[in-house]
Amino acid sequence: MIGRMDGSKRKSIAIITARGGSKRIPRKNIRDFCGRPILSYSIEAALASGIFQEVMVSTDDGEIAEVALKSGAQVPFMREEATSGDYSATVDVLAEVLGKYQERGRHFDTACCIYPTAPFVTAEKLREAMELLEGGDVEAVVPVTAFSFPPLRGMYLREGKLQYHHPEYASMRSQDIEPMYHDCGQFYCFRPEVLLRKKALITEHTKAIVVPEREMQDIDTLEDWAVAEMKYQCMAGLRL
Repeated sequence: MIGRMDGSKRKSIAIITARGGSKRIPRKNIRDFCGRPILSYSIEAALASGIFQEVMVSTDDGEIAEVALKSGAQVPFMREEATSGDYSATVDVLAEVLGKYQERGRHFDTACCIYPTAPFVTAEKLREAMELLEGGDVEAVVPVTAFSFPPLRGMYLREGKLQYHHPEYASMRSQDIEPMYHDCGQFYCFRPEVLLRKKALITEHTKAIVVPEREMQDIDTLEDWAVAEMKYQCMAGLRL
């Protein structure tokens, strides 16, 4: 269990952001994923980690709130209309949540924003990330995965013709190019006071945990969804 240097327990919150207005995949946040609402996986991992004093879901949708409560999360208030639109930033949603808790006299030392469509999140990954957050100058921890092909050798297609984005890397072997990573889109562990002050989840003092590509999947389309289910079922089979 994460604790203060003096032995007292830190106060931590898991915030799962699940609005109801998904356009590309309707009702995405509670759509059935391998037999149960996808939202329940994020809630289950947060609860199983044993490191959060509060596991809550921020939503503007009554049906999502009902699924969240049945899965064991708290829904102490509904999300405001201003942070429920297509262009609402995650940082703004988190600031709203933290502000409402502060109005109720509740403050947290550390926090973790978990996306509702992240079935590959595990209690172990959350514990690892939150432990890293306890480092002296660490302001945030984010899971990342390496690009399977070097982005520096990427190309544009312009007027039917291919052009290298970075021609200076065109003749370099892939193994000689420094690996680049991208956000897994699963969760962000952060210090609330830093987020409220800097209005950012990734700062100059952010660390990462590296996740294998097989343990992540961006889910924006129905094709992505099908791939994610296949990956999840494969991993579940390996664990048996």
